[in-house]
Amino acid sequence: MPVPPHATAATARTTTTGPPATDAPTPVETEAEPTEDSVHTRLDKLRGTRVVVTGGAGLVGSRLVALLHATGATVTVLDRMDAYPESGHETFGVARAGARLVVGDVRDAGTVGPLLRNADFVVHAAAYADVAACTRRPDLAFRSNVEGTQVVLEQTARFPVRRLVLVSSASVYGDGLPGVEGPQAFHEDQPLFPMSVYANSKLWAEHQTRLMLGASARTEYAVVRYFSVYGEPQIPKPDSHSWMVPWLSLQARLGRPMRLNGGGVQVRDLVHVDDIAEATALALTEERMAGRTVNVGTGRPTSVREVADLIAPYFPGARRIVTPRPEGDPLGGYAATERCRDLLRWQARIPVEKGVERYVRWLLETPDATPRWFARQTHGA
Repeated sequence: MPVPPHATAATARTTTTGPPATDAPTPVETEAEPTEDSVHTRLDKLRGTRVVVTGGAGLVGSRLVALLHATGATVTVLDRMDAYPESGHETFGVARAGARLVVGDVRDAGTVGPLLRNADFVVHAAAYADVAACTRRPDLAFRSNVEGTQVVLEQTARFPVRRLVLVSSASVYGDGLPGVEGPQAFHEDQPLFPMSVYANSKLWAEHQTRLMLGASARTEYAVVRYFSVYGEPQIPKPDSHSWMVPWLSLQARLGRPMRLNGGGVQVRDLVHVDDIAEATALALTEERMAGRTVNVGTGRPTSVREVADLIAPYFPGARRIVTPRPEGDPLGGYAATERCRDLLRWQARIPVEKGVERYVRWLLETPDATPRWFARQTHGA
């Protein structure tokens, strides 16, 4: 949740709301192998529990909230509701997800404490979650991602919360291990080389969570490192270079060239938001996740140029141009998923081809999906 330059800790308002071409091996795309019980059955453990989701009005948060509500959990969302211009949060649909929505700031202990007092579980997803924005304004990144996380951890430690799940990011890996050629599989225990202010703030949050809750006899913690999240109805933010699926799709839809920063050689592990929500919910319930960190990805590397190639057929005449690679934009890698499959008993089920198709079809069927600020932008070919 961005903290604008004029922001102070907000007074809370409460409402009630009803084919890749890389040299790396590509895993076979199959549905997740059957487990001893289905994901749905395992999430039934959340029925009747009280879950607080910070940052729950964004793309991932709103999808997670809807899933938690469907399991029978009572969900409260804390969000500043200012991360997107225009009607971004309305598009994501948190107001229709069946949760109680509290508009407020995670830095405000007077807001956070009362929400966590009776919580069984907490998902801390609130963040100034944009690499470019954090690079431009590291002070705002500090306030949201460091100060805000500290308040959430302090308030969690005060009350009998069963488990906190911290949402982290694959950006903590940077470009991976030095001297390795080609796309790398990022393993949870390898050395970490954050390359941006955003990545550094996420790594700090991981360490601080371990230090504050690791020795707690009362509250467990788990850390999920998201790889590149995408999926309908994702929309980009102004002046951001994150979220390449909506950026490239919107450019092609408007007849503009798809801009390949750095030539599009960067590799990402694209994981659909539906898969992300499922894995995060399971991190609340799976016993062996206590005190552990897992990657949430598909285990498949996909370059930015390959994403453009998946999008282009839906927009005849789509063009591509090469632009400079932004500061702090890593060459990237893909998730090692062995630990996730072991501890969560889960693997991603939506292949990138299907996910991109879903996104583009949603975009084509939603005339007002293009943000006005995006439509007003002019770019040379």
